[in-house]
Amino acid sequence: MSLEVRILTVFPELVERALAEGMARIAREQGLLEVRPVNIRDFTTDVHRTTDDSPYGGGAGMVMMVEPVVRAWRSLSPGGRTYVLSAKGRPFTQELARTWAGAETVTLVCGRYKGVDERVVDLLDAEELSLGDFVLSGGELAAAVMIDAAARLIPGVLGDPRSGAEDSHEDRLLGYPDYTRPEEFEGRRVPEVLLGGHHARIAAWRRERRLETTWKRRPELLGGADLTPKDREFLDRLSRDSERGPDLQDGPAGQRKES
Repeated sequence: MSLEVRILTVFPELVERALAEGMARIAREQGLLEVRPVNIRDFTTDVHRTTDDSPYGGGAGMVMMVEPVVRAWRSLSPGGRTYVLSAKGRPFTQELARTWAGAETVTLVCGRYKGVDERVVDLLDAEELSLGDFVLSGGELAAAVMIDAAARLIPGVLGDPRSGAEDSHEDRLLGYPDYTRPEEFEGRRVPEVLLGGHHARIAAWRRERRLETTWKRRPELLGGADLTPKDREFLDRLSRDSERGPDLQDGPAGQRKES
């Protein structure tokens, strides 16, 4: 099964350029992903191909007009969910990327200027979606990022399907630290456990590092994570150690000082 993403935009070439490399390119070459930009300007009715106008009620900025956007959307065959990319939307997540990877059709409406006429959201029965808590000049780059996130999760795109199993945000945990050659660089060594070839110890170390990193940087994610009793015991130990604070007899390298 392949995924078709229809992108309503006033800058179709921007989306194409952003998806010309990486996993999205591989997915497209394999026939697993089809990206279909739709130029909203093709559905305007004036000689200037106008897609925006000043907002009712006054204020700075311009708003994308409802009519050309709705015409562009209605030119498409029915199917799949529609999302309006907007700074007001709910955050895009790995979970949603995985949902898209298993879908047949997704339609993205790229906002520009100050935003899109609110009636677009209502008439298209769309959900507003955001890349994060910041504002972009338009939705095209956000759309490309979201498509890239979904493309790498389509079965058959990654060379080794296991490579994404412990990525950040899989299982609502952040990823573990990675290392490669050389073993030592400017006094910093690769952790010994990774050099020993003991697969069970490596797996346990990586799991603990995922838990520790998530606990330190994004503790809110742990509430939805699938944690084992051993995971919870490790997190409880981290919490106890944090409350106890550093041992004053420990040196900077974690070794006992000589008395």
